[in-house]
Amino acid sequence: MDQHRIREQGRWGMVAGVLAVVLMMGLFVSGCDTIADSPGGKETVTLYFGDKDAMYLVPETRTIDKKDGTLEAAVIEELLKGPQKEGSVPTIPEGTKVLSLTVVNGVANVDFSKEFQTRHRGGSAGEIMTIYSVVNTLTELPGVEKVQFLLEGDKLESILGHMDTTVPIEPDSNLVEK
Repeated sequence: MDQHRIREQGRWGMVAGVLAVVLMMGLFVSGCDTIADSPGGKETVTLYFGDKDAMYLVPETRTIDKKDGTLEAAVIEELLKGPQKEGSVPTIPEGTKVLSLTVVNGVANVDFSKEFQTRHRGGSAGEIMTIYSVVNTLTELPGVEKVQFLLEGDKLESILGHMDTTVPIEPDSNLVEK
C-alpha cells in the first residue's frame, strides 16, 4: 500500500510540474503577443528643434510610428519633418536624407546626404542648433550615448564649418530651453 501511495504522489507531482510548465509557457507566449500587438509600434519620444533666435533647443514630444525601421531612424525622419510647436524652427536643411543609421557600442552613426551641408544656412549658432538637435534627440533613446556624423559616407573634419565632427558628439543639456 505504501508503494502505491508513493507512486500516486509521484504521478501527481509530475502532473503538477507539467501543468506548471504549460501555464508558464502560456503566460510567456501571451506576454509576447501583447508586446507584438502594441498599436503599430508607436513610441513617445522627445525631439529637439531650434528656437527662433538660435539660442536654445526647444523640446517637442511626439508619438511616432516605427513602421518597419528602427526607432532611431523614425526619430530622425521626424526631425526632418520639422517642428509642430509654434516658435520652433527646423534644424535640418530641407531636402536632407538619411543614407544610413546604425548604433554600435552606444554611438549612433548617422550618414546624411550632401544637402545636410550644401543647404545649411550657415553660421556657428545655426550649426550648433543643427548638430545638437540631432545629438540631444538621439541620445534620449535607450542605448545611444553619442552621435557620429557622416556626410555621404565620409567622416569629415567639420561638416558645417565650425565644429569637429571627426569624433562622436555627446549631448549638451545646457542648450535646452528651460
